[in-house]
Amino acid sequence: MSAAEWIHAGTLETLRNERAKVIKGGIAVFFHEDQVSAVDNRCPHLGFPLHLGSLCDGILTCHWHHARFDVCSGGTLDPWADDVPSYDVRVEGEDVWVNAKPRHALSAEKQMRRLQEGLEQNIGIVIAKAVVGLVESGVPADEIVREGIRFGTKQGNGWGSGLSILTAMRNVLPKLDKKGRILALYHGLVHVARSSAGRSPRHLLGSLPAAELKEDRLIQWYRSCVEVRDTQGAEKVLLTAIAGGASSEMLADMMLIAATDHFYLDGGHTFDFHNKAFEILEHMEPGSEDQVLASLVPLLRSPARSEELHHWQAPLDLVTPIRQAVERLEAAEPAESREEALDEQALLKQFLSDRPLETIERLTELLLAGVQPSRLAQLVAAAAAERIVHFHTQNDFGDWIAVLHTFTYAHAVHERLLRSKEPLLNRALFHGAIAVYHDRFLNVPRAQRPKTAADGSASGGEYALEQLLELMDKRQQVDEAARWVAGYLGAKRDPEALLNTLGHALLREDAEFHSFQLYEASVAEYERWRDRTDAFAERAKETMLFACTRYLAAHAPTARELPHTATIAWRLHRGERLFEDE
Repeated sequence: MSAAEWIHAGTLETLRNERAKVIKGGIAVFFHEDQVSAVDNRCPHLGFPLHLGSLCDGILTCHWHHARFDVCSGGTLDPWADDVPSYDVRVEGEDVWVNAKPRHALSAEKQMRRLQEGLEQNIGIVIAKAVVGLVESGVPADEIVREGIRFGTKQGNGWGSGLSILTAMRNVLPKLDKKGRILALYHGLVHVARSSAGRSPRHLLGSLPAAELKEDRLIQWYRSCVEVRDTQGAEKVLLTAIAGGASSEMLADMMLIAATDHFYLDGGHTFDFHNKAFEILEHMEPGSEDQVLASLVPLLRSPARSEELHHWQAPLDLVTPIRQAVERLEAAEPAESREEALDEQALLKQFLSDRPLETIERLTELLLAGVQPSRLAQLVAAAAAERIVHFHTQNDFGDWIAVLHTFTYAHAVHERLLRSKEPLLNRALFHGAIAVYHDRFLNVPRAQRPKTAADGSASGGEYALEQLLELMDKRQQVDEAARWVAGYLGAKRDPEALLNTLGHALLREDAEFHSFQLYEASVAEYERWRDRTDAFAERAKETMLFACTRYLAAHAPTARELPHTATIAWRLHRGERLFEDE
C-alpha cells in the first residue's frame, strides 16, 4: 500500500495515555485491552462523536442514544443503528498507522438488506439511510419501490394507505429533484412500514384446481362473492384467474366491475386503492399479480355502500336515476367512439350545478353518443378540483377531506377509463359526478379563485419559489399561497419548477395520507392537460395548481420529524459533521 493510504495516528505511548484520539479523516482510534482499533468517529445512528463514548469489554457505546459497537469490527449490537465503518491498523515500532479506507464498502446489496430490515422492524432512520445509500449508488427507483410493495402486500390486512402513498410517490418522481426523490421514496417506505407494523404475514388461500374456466364465469363468481362480502371466495376466484393466465386488463376489469356494483364504495377509497394497485403492477416483476391483487380483496369485506346512505336517497333520490341510466346504456347498441365538439365549459358548469338529475341525463346522452368515457372522467376530475379551489376556510377544517376524496376518486376513475374499454366501469362516472354535486355546500360561502395576469390582474416581482415555502411556514396561508401561485403563473414563470416546489412543500412535512393523494392526483391531472394550449385547458391546468397549493397550505406546517430524519441520513452519507464540537 502506498504511504498516501495510511494515516499516522501517533505513538503507542500517546494512545495508552489518551485512550481515544481523533485523526485526519474523522477516524477515532482507541487503545483498549492492549490493542489498537479504529472506527469512523461518527455514530452511524445519528452522527454523535464516538470518541466521546465509553469503551468497556470491547464494546464501544455512544453516549447519545447508547448504540453499541464491537470496537474491533464495527458491528452493532442494536438493530436501529448500523455497523460503524472500521479501519485496518498496523504498528511499526512505536508508531501507529491507520488505513484511510474502511475495511468493507457498503454495497448496494447490503443497503437493500438494510432497507428490508428497516421495513420489517419499522425503523425510520434505517429506512432513510438505506434509501439515501441506494439512490446515491444509482439503484433504479423502481427497484427500491418494488421492495416496499413486496413487503407491504405480504403483511397485515391488505392494501392500505401506506402502499398507496408509496405508489403515488413513485408516480411523481419525474417531477422532483434529487432531494425530492429521496424524500418521496423515504416517505412512501416509512408509511408502508408503519402500516405493516405488528401485523402477521398474509398467507394466500390458493387457487381452485386447474380447470378450463371462461372469463365470464370467473367474473360472475367474483362479483357474486363480493356482493355477499365473501372475501375468501373472492380471493380464490381471483387467484384462479391469475393461475389461468388472465391478463392484467381482464383482472382489472373483473375487480373494478365488482367495486362499482355498489356506489362510491368507502367514500371513494376502494376504487382509488384498486387503481393504485394496478398502476404499480405495471412496474412490478412478472409473477407479482397474486400477492399485489390479493391484497385488495380485504377492502371488499365491509366498505360503506353509498346507495345505502341517506344523502344519496334524500331529499332527492339519486340512486334510482343512476341505475336507470346504467340500464339504458346496457340496453343500447354500442356506440362508435368519436370525438365530438364537446362544450367542455358547459359540461363543467353542469357538474358544478345543483341540478344532479340533469347531470345524470347529460352524462347518459354523451355516453350513448359515443363520447369517450375517459374524456368525461377528465372533466369530472376538473370539476372536483374546482371544489377545492373554491373551498372556503370558514368550513370545518375536517371538510377538506370531503372535497379531497371526490377529487382523488375522480382522478382514479380517469386513469382507469384511459386504460379500459369495459362499459360497466362507466358507472363510476355517475358516482363521481354525484359526489361533486354533494360537495356543493362546501363552496358556500365560495372562496374566490385567485386571478392571474391573464385574468386582468397585475403581475410582477421575482417570484422566488422560496417565498411560497416561506408562506407555508405559517398556519392557514391558504388564500395567500394561492394568490402567490396566481402571480407566479401570471408572470409566466416555469410551472415545472412550481410542481417541484409544491412537492417539497409536501415532503418537508409529516404529511398524512390525503396530502400525498392530493399532490399526486394534481400532478397527474395537470399532465393530462399539458398538450393543449387552448383557454379551457390553460384554466384547467391552473385549477390543478391552485387546488394543490390550497390543500397543502391548509395542512402545513407540521413538526417535520420525518424529513428531519431523512436530512440526517443524507448528511451522514455525505460524511458531514453533525456536531460542531466533534
